[in-house]
Amino acid sequence: MNLTANNLSSIFVLDQDEALGFYVGVLGLEVSADLMFGPMRWLTVRVPGDRRDILLELPGPPAQDPATAEQVRELVAKGAGGGWVAFTTDDVDAVHQHLVEHGVTITQPPTDMPYGRDMGLRDPFGNNIRIGEIRGA
Repeated sequence: MNLTANNLSSIFVLDQDEALGFYVGVLGLEVSADLMFGPMRWLTVRVPGDRRDILLELPGPPAQDPATAEQVRELVAKGAGGGWVAFTTDDVDAVHQHLVEHGVTITQPPTDMPYGRDMGLRDPFGNNIRIGEIRGA
């Protein structure tokens, strides 16, 4: 067996249109797919030029029943939904400034780490995001 790439990741969001505004409008990602896929809206975004997609998934069918979906929504809102995303950049301080100007919740300002310099933030739903200048990346 030989896996060759991770082409899709998923995080739960509570409103897909609001997620578009954040991930595309604030972070600068691009929409890679936006279509109805059975009972759900299949909405994926990616870093421009990258092939790896992030599914911005609403809790609910077909993956969860209504009671489970409500529990997932509560966990996501607390920042405990289990999902997170990490991005790299050439200038984490400039990204930090941009995000502050857009009112994004910063959980850790740019900080020097053994692997480079990175920062933490939350999306509008509570999901954790890391953005960093990673040495050797």
